[in-house]
Amino acid sequence: MSRAGGFRLALTLLTILPVPVVGTVDRDAARHALQWAPLMGLLLGLLAAGVLAGLGLLGAPPLLAGLLVVAVLALATRGMHLDGLADTADGLGCYGGPQRALEVMRDGPAGPFAVVVLVLVLALQASALAALLAADRWLAVVLAVAAGRVTFAWCCRRGVSPARPEGLGALVAGSQPPAVPLAWGLVLLGGALAAVPSRPWQGAAAVLLAAASVRWLSRHTTRRFGGLVGDVLGAASETATTVVLVVCALG
Repeated sequence: MSRAGGFRLALTLLTILPVPVVGTVDRDAARHALQWAPLMGLLLGLLAAGVLAGLGLLGAPPLLAGLLVVAVLALATRGMHLDGLADTADGLGCYGGPQRALEVMRDGPAGPFAVVVLVLVLALQASALAALLAADRWLAVVLAVAAGRVTFAWCCRRGVSPARPEGLGALVAGSQPPAVPLAWGLVLLGGALAAVPSRPWQGAAAVLLAAASVRWLSRHTTRRFGGLVGDVLGAASETATTVVLVVCALG
């Protein structure tokens, strides 16, 4: 599949846009799709910032506006990343070795770890969005959502093996050369300098802290699960988005 085909696949996988995919969805197609993921994050971030600004103009209370934006993002992504976060939390919270953790993650119902983590993450995101609305920090919203999708390339960097022989993890593990997450990370840092206009360092600090958090999460989950699981991509995305939102909302 060509790069253009990878772009279409990224739209289909990472948004609710009904874009038809031409060709076979194989490892090469998934590799190209992940390279477009940050651009999908940019589009979703612009959507989130636009909805937040519109709700502000309508006089919505900041916290209500934040909760509605969180709901819009969940709908726009089919809740896929939140589902990955929930499954990852359950897998990390269970007892036993990697196989036991993978079995727990395959289980349909959300366990107690998933519920607690989802409530905390969604509450933090909504509260941070409310603060960003009050401070008119729209670029910080775009930055946070885009940062969440940049994490995919790092989690799927070369040298990372899949935990299972099938599934999304097997398609994308080890598919991204080091230059891809590095290049997107530098782009994020450049945009981060304008995220908090009065304090350019704050946006950069948010991106660096998010990168450190995802680096730890990737290493820990790889050891815990015996390799990359597709659910970890959702967990990494929500982690980075939350960290950037919270740090940019401070002050």
